[in-house]
Amino acid sequence: MADIIVGRQQIFDQKLNIYAYELFFRGNDFDLNHKDGATQATNQVITDTILELGLNTIVGPHKAFINFTTQNILDKTPLRLPKDRIVVEVLENVEIDISIVANLKELSNLGYIIALDDFVFSDAWTPLVEFADIIKLDILEMGESKTRELITRLKSYKVKLLAEKVETYSEYQYLLELGCDYFQGFFFNKPNLVSGKRISVNQTAAIQLLNTVNNPDVEFEDLTRIISLDVGLSYKLLHYINSAFFALPNKVSSISHAISYLGLIEIKRWINILTLASLSEKPEAVMQNALIRGRMCEELAYLSGNKSDKFFLIGILSNLDSLLDIPLDEALSQLPLADDIVSAILHKEGLGGEALNCVISYERWDISFISFSNVDQSIIGDAYIKSINWAKDIMGTIK
Repeated sequence: MADIIVGRQQIFDQKLNIYAYELFFRGNDFDLNHKDGATQATNQVITDTILELGLNTIVGPHKAFINFTTQNILDKTPLRLPKDRIVVEVLENVEIDISIVANLKELSNLGYIIALDDFVFSDAWTPLVEFADIIKLDILEMGESKTRELITRLKSYKVKLLAEKVETYSEYQYLLELGCDYFQGFFFNKPNLVSGKRISVNQTAAIQLLNTVNNPDVEFEDLTRIISLDVGLSYKLLHYINSAFFALPNKVSSISHAISYLGLIEIKRWINILTLASLSEKPEAVMQNALIRGRMCEELAYLSGNKSDKFFLIGILSNLDSLLDIPLDEALSQLPLADDIVSAILHKEGLGGEALNCVISYERWDISFISFSNVDQSIIGDAYIKSINWAKDIMGTIK
């Protein structure tokens, strides 16, 4: 992918399982604010995600929401894509006429899922509601009162409702009660703070393990003893190292062999991952996101010539509030972290903070803030794709 970067945002079902991802893209050779540029951009993302990267790399087994412009629909561009893997998202600025309605209806009859973006009722768009599968509601733009009114009006149609720009759990909860089927936004990655919440016994044990692992004076023997005395950790370590992720010529059968093979930095990383995964019953996407952040922070560090393992820790711990449902500063205070790690996470200070800010900006698709040191934006995009793949492989070894 020479001149384009691709981003994604999760779309959840009512049980907060990932239903799909919406794809975002930006290129150096086209202007997304110009209708011809946007059409070219959609064509480019199709080429890059399907032909070069492969759709599975970006969205795994899930569906991909792809934005289509007026010209894309007139050209029947979606026919170039597998109907069981994509959702045809019709942008709110599409110029609706007889040809557009006819082409979208043809796609619908062929089995393509049609989604209407940022929907508001109008004479032009009403015919599309008759056969659309999903209607996206911009709840931030409409506010709660207009959102409730529109949902009530749409009840008579056979459409699924997707609430987008959901920022808090309270918003998710009221939209769930109103009957929304899908949810998109950053609420999943924020803590659902509950007054008086206490950390459970199991979470306390996990935090104690994190304390031990991240103590700068920890010894190789300390980690060996911790793992050897815990049957669950021992099993998962052997499963991890014997997985296809490492592709070893011979199976590892002892804890000491596994630890000596991985080395101190890698074994600390693995225990951090496994311990964080045990801290919470949150949706898998929350842990996956923490892993992507950690790996991408680390990738950015390598690109800037910094080999410190602090960057990985900064990335994965930046989600600790979401895992524990307590304020981030309170969660971090329970760990013996160096001041520069804490300041990087809480205040985005130092090189680690700069890397984390870049990663979160990419995650949120805040294009103007996707920058790090002198690293080209396309290389940052490549680091994101690598991080997605790595996180996917890791998730398969810690379940």
